[in-house]
Amino acid sequence: MNDVTSPYVPEPDDVASPAAVADALGRDGYLADEELATALFLAVRLGRPLLLEGEAGVGKTEVARAWASVTGSPLIRLQCYEGIDIGHALYEWDYPRQLLHLRSAEAGGTGRPADALEAELYDERFLIRRPLLEALGGEVGSPAPVLLIDEIDRADDEFEAFLLEVLSDHAVTIPELGTITAAVVPIVVLTSNRTRDLHDALKRRCIYHWVDHPDAEREAAIVASRAPGLPAELVARTVGLVVELRALSLYKPPGVAETIDWAHAFGELGAGVDATTTRLTLGAVLKYHEDRERILDAGIERLLEPDEPGS
Repeated sequence: MNDVTSPYVPEPDDVASPAAVADALGRDGYLADEELATALFLAVRLGRPLLLEGEAGVGKTEVARAWASVTGSPLIRLQCYEGIDIGHALYEWDYPRQLLHLRSAEAGGTGRPADALEAELYDERFLIRRPLLEALGGEVGSPAPVLLIDEIDRADDEFEAFLLEVLSDHAVTIPELGTITAAVVPIVVLTSNRTRDLHDALKRRCIYHWVDHPDAEREAAIVASRAPGLPAELVARTVGLVVELRALSLYKPPGVAETIDWAHAFGELGAGVDATTTRLTLGAVLKYHEDRERILDAGIERLLEPDEPGS
């Protein structure tokens, strides 16, 4: 059991400046703008969770993955969903192993008192550590774990309240073991697609940043970094089409990941960005039948017009 009461927080020199954060992320292929780099810088320096809200597909989850990569930290991911509970998020006991241990003790005829045998059943060796508890187990001198709590908006209010307590104290209490406190405060990144509003109490404890779709220039740079073999003209053309799609009232506007997939699709077909190829590859960028039908009903040519005057 870990009983440290003063968690280690990374020294300020570990992160020199927002520009250094942006440069580090860029080396891993994540092109962060100044505001996002500043928000991450402050979260690390102040030891506060970073809450990223925005549309699906804008790169919120990738922030945690990239930061773990550049810092050499373990990435621990908790995927939230409706009905998630402590057993899935924090810990649970390995009941099959406990039962096997109990039967072995009985078969061995050791004659140990019942209370001593019961205490053995709740030893840490029978504890299954779920993401939240795992994130509190970092060792002093090692990089702080990066805890990604993905899509917190999908969890219910009760779980959000429980999570608030864990993030505030960096500690949890397990009745059979006592209080476990982090020796190293994890870097916590929460993401939300804003399917519901989060409580103010959680937001107040976080550094908040809204992640929007990148502008065309930045998105083209992102695609080029993820698909370095594609011609610059094709990348720019693809990004232009995606910008046009996002301007429409689609059920699910495409994210950056879809832009990358679409550019790859055009590259694999090698036929250029024309009406036929665009129609055939819509499945790479639109994930709902209604969105695809809307674009087809309006005419692919109209989608191509902004970049092809006179077509």
